Amino acid sequence: VQLQAFGGGLVQTGGSLRLSCAASGRTFTSHVMGWFRQAPGKEREFVAAIRRSNDFTYYRDSVKGRFAISRDNAKNTVYLQMSSLKPEDTAVYYCAVARGLYYSSSDQLYWGQGTQVTVSS
Repeated sequence: VQLQAFGGGLVQTGGSLRLSCAASGRTFTSHVMGWFRQAPGKEREFVAAIRRSNDFTYYRDSVKGRFAISRDNAKNTVYLQMSSLKPEDTAVYYCAVARGLYYSSSDQLYWGQGTQVTVSS
């Protein structure tokens, strides 16, 4: 199983980015795909997740209303549309797959390689 994340970059405060994560090697029919992030010197934290079975979405409080997670089952891909970006959103963003909705990084089954998002003030 491979997860490949794309779409990171440098953006100014208030800008937008769209991250993509393509899964290959397996189709996740009932899993939860999500995004985590890790800023320098901090622990990896949950950002957003989406259930493949019913499209239910979940977000950490600090990104609600600014980030939107979605998926394309035909492409086995999950997206994270990030808007109104703030400097505190700066981090390496990782996509992940888990059997259920787990907010802890230790409960994820598979990880992508990470993509850097930098928001300048």
